[in-house]
Amino acid sequence: MFFSFWPHRSEFSTNRDDLITDLIAGLTVAIVALPLAIGFGITSGMSAAAGLTTAIIAGFLAAIFGGSKYQVSGPTGAMTVILIPVIHNYGVSAVPALGLLAGAMVILMAIFKLGAVINRVPWTVVEGFTVGIALIISLQQIPLAFGIPKGAGEKSYIVAWNTLINALHAGLNYYSLLVVLITLLIKFSWPHLVHRLKWKFHIPASFVALLLVTLLVKAFAIDVATIGNIPRSLGTYQKPIFENLTSLLIPALWIALLAAVESLLSARVADGLAHNKDHFEPNRELFGQGLATLAASLFGGMPATGAIARTSVNVRSHAQSRLASVFHALVLLVIALIAAPLVSAIPTAVIAGLLLGTSYRILNPLSIMESLRTTKAEASALVVTAISTVAIDLIWGMAIGIALHMILAHYSKKPNEI
Repeated sequence: MFFSFWPHRSEFSTNRDDLITDLIAGLTVAIVALPLAIGFGITSGMSAAAGLTTAIIAGFLAAIFGGSKYQVSGPTGAMTVILIPVIHNYGVSAVPALGLLAGAMVILMAIFKLGAVINRVPWTVVEGFTVGIALIISLQQIPLAFGIPKGAGEKSYIVAWNTLINALHAGLNYYSLLVVLITLLIKFSWPHLVHRLKWKFHIPASFVALLLVTLLVKAFAIDVATIGNIPRSLGTYQKPIFENLTSLLIPALWIALLAAVESLLSARVADGLAHNKDHFEPNRELFGQGLATLAASLFGGMPATGAIARTSVNVRSHAQSRLASVFHALVLLVIALIAAPLVSAIPTAVIAGLLLGTSYRILNPLSIMESLRTTKAEASALVVTAISTVAIDLIWGMAIGIALHMILAHYSKKPNEI
């Protein structure tokens, strides 16, 4: 059984031109992934080091054993939504056991060939789910943007509201907000500048914003919070603690379902962007993601999924094989081992600005407006899925969206079609 999930030599670049292309794609994705991994590590309640460790370990294993040659895996905003209340209730020490359980569940999904079932989620529901995730990611950045601790509450919108109230009572940190504003300005202006100047080489806007704003903060000694110490290591083995096993089973199931759904959706998007005739293998993708989540969680990281934004960058960077995703993980490893002190100096407000920009890109207002102009049934499913995702949680949001889509699809059929 397990040998059917084993990688084949033909799936990796062999000629020099493809190797160089994959190396460039991997480097580009790593530059994009660095601030995202750090940001989601901090937002989850763990640490920047945990996010970086996840991107390296999960990114490497999912690239080798997954079912998509374009998929890039690591920590994601969707995963942080489930992790935040679990870490709040049981502490960071619960993550190894949580990841072990969730990873094993995803591997079992692969063994029992559930990939094809999960992969049939209606596209309208996917878009609503994506909108919900983008909104949640934005709400999660409010504490970092204002430079204060998170407010009370478990739901993202409640935490965001309480944080905002606390910020107003304590007095606004204008320096932190200015850093967020400059970061967003550079992130969205950079592509237009490159286009006007017709530069042939490509440097991701997120990296440019990260570098320039960090240097600006240092040059003018602006008093804002920074990421803090990041150890020069890949991560160490964390023994799972099963004291709260029964309490962790439900969150582990939610994490497993999210890892499966988001990874398969991301792989689906990648095939569409690449116009790939050889589609990804759903069950093999589940096996790779389960293995990635299990290993990352046991070595100082957190559960991971396929990341749509990073995977899209990989495809647009003309990745030729799985080696592009492997190179992305190796570049991040070099950064973690060599440049950790430099990464520690990055202001957290910069990370907030970058993740706000990323959530806007994920949201894609033009695409949403087009979707809302389709049939009323599809528009309703999209809106309800998005609201449910934010108000309840990700899994219930998707479940409600799928149920509503099926009901509306049934009643929208003509009498002779039923």
